[in-house]
Amino acid sequence: MKLLSILLFSFALLTDTHISTSNPRPMEDLQRSIADINQNPNIEFVVVTGDLTENGDRASIEAIKAALDQLRVPYYAASGNHETTWSESGVMDFTRVFGDSRFAFSHNGMYFIGFNSGPVIRMADGHVAPQDIAWLKHNLDSVSKAGDAPIFVFTHYPLRNGDVDNWYDVTDVLRQHNVQCIMGGHYHRNLLFDCDGIADVLNRSNLRDKDGTNGYSIISITDSIRFYERVLSPIAHSGVPEQSVDCWGALSEASNIKRHWLSLPFGKKEYGASDESLRPDFSVNKQYKNVRRQWHKALKGGIYSTPVTDGQRLFIGDDIGCMYALELKSGKTLWTFDTGMRIVGSPAVSEGVVVFGSANYNIYGLDAKTGKELWHITTAQAVMGAATIHNGVAYIGGGDGRMFAIDIHTGKVKWSFDELKNYVLTRPLVYRDKLYFGCWDTHLYALNLDDGSLAWKWNNGKGNPKLSPASVWPVAADGKIFITAPDRYFTCLDAETGAVVWRTNQYKVRETVGLSEDSQTVYSKCMWDTIVAIHTTPHYSTLHHTTPVTQWVTHADFGYEHNPAMPLEKDGTLWVSTKNGLLLGMDAETGKVLFRHKIGNSILNTPLPLSGTECIFTSSEGTITYIKVKK
Repeated sequence: MKLLSILLFSFALLTDTHISTSNPRPMEDLQRSIADINQNPNIEFVVVTGDLTENGDRASIEAIKAALDQLRVPYYAASGNHETTWSESGVMDFTRVFGDSRFAFSHNGMYFIGFNSGPVIRMADGHVAPQDIAWLKHNLDSVSKAGDAPIFVFTHYPLRNGDVDNWYDVTDVLRQHNVQCIMGGHYHRNLLFDCDGIADVLNRSNLRDKDGTNGYSIISITDSIRFYERVLSPIAHSGVPEQSVDCWGALSEASNIKRHWLSLPFGKKEYGASDESLRPDFSVNKQYKNVRRQWHKALKGGIYSTPVTDGQRLFIGDDIGCMYALELKSGKTLWTFDTGMRIVGSPAVSEGVVVFGSANYNIYGLDAKTGKELWHITTAQAVMGAATIHNGVAYIGGGDGRMFAIDIHTGKVKWSFDELKNYVLTRPLVYRDKLYFGCWDTHLYALNLDDGSLAWKWNNGKGNPKLSPASVWPVAADGKIFITAPDRYFTCLDAETGAVVWRTNQYKVRETVGLSEDSQTVYSKCMWDTIVAIHTTPHYSTLHHTTPVTQWVTHADFGYEHNPAMPLEKDGTLWVSTKNGLLLGMDAETGKVLFRHKIGNSILNTPLPLSGTECIFTSSEGTITYIKVKK
């Protein structure tokens, strides 16, 4: 490729705009940048690299789409973790409004490609879904086959260890091609990283700083790749101030600054051997050789839920929108049912019927043997809640603020509770005569099973929805409900009244809880290396206050952890999932770690224990693994 020492073209990069319906300032900042870009005749297109909104809600996404439509040049947007971690739409509204959550296009003989690198629905490290990696590989292979065009890659997170859990799967693809650099945001400041030998450039947020100045990035392609920070004049008042005309032949006038901060070489890229020392360490599998994989299967899409079994078949949904029935003993695919949009919530199966929800707004009942649709119910929003079946009735929550009770054989809605103020993600719990579940509206609910009427609701004293007890699967014992939430408290409530029995933040628990088979112990995974077991039976102190009594605490050496996967016990073994692909087997009575096994480097969902020595794990990498431990 012949290099030219003249300006080929320039484009603008906007990132981390964080538009919110409750805060007008980010939109003011964005409007100023749009007005400034529109005055620059040298900018030929705009790339937006994630966290366009604060909460990923439809109103905010539509608002920024309308604002970006004011640009006089083409623009291309990819989603960030704030679009993929929270959303009542199952994070599908970004695609519905923008047309896609990724982009690919050619300009001046060069190729530009961007995709999502954030976790889906839950707190986790950044992650690139298997279907996006397949899409990336297909596109870049086509570009390289057609010639040797320079390639520019756009993500939100930097593709490095500690930011994206499967970064190496992505860089293994990129390193095979003429990739000039990766660009993104997330850190809200200008930084240069080396990601597996590839330059990864993070750019400033569009948001104003403490001095009232906001801005964006301008990238000029000449004989080098030149990065400029465009800093706009301080905001003296709310609203969008008039923009002054900039002299683009040189540095701007004093009020608006175009600051050069980085240059990278532009030319043919050939990458040598990767640094293997940075990659995940699987040596733990050699230490515990008694842990074997009965079978291991990879689906086309990521998996964010837990499978269920009827004893012969295994049922699981994926991020592409397919529900699978697999033969339990072999993993062989028996049938698939395609909904067209992601399946996030875990299914339930009973009496030959599989029930689950999809982001396509439907709840389905399928014949467990054949996969034939028996019925479906269309709701007003995506259905992301996990399903529970009790006495022939399925309970499942949707994104439209409703909890449903459905006859699994007829598909008839027995009742629906419509007083929720946000979406449901959890698996509801049936205990005695009530249904218990959390919602992303800050509340835990108890409904009467017979008619769905509200028995009580409880709030942890926090008004922030992101601290809701919404991801945890509640458990019950001895007339009490046990939960944990992002507020890092272990909470015990009276099942009948919702009154607090005890609350403790002695252990930094977060969104995980499990119950022993004898209902005597509750377990939770803490955020730093620790599993805790607490007795469920009451222990009274003075003045009739109830206090929790710890059975055991184990520092299990799994590192920092925020994956909302429940620790589950079966036949004396406590099975524990982590965010970086490590599973643990523990003695449920003593807390002793019995074995470890590393399946991958991404989220392991809540496990499906089959016995004390057999368990099935699914991962966001799209894998299903049947583990058997030899005694």
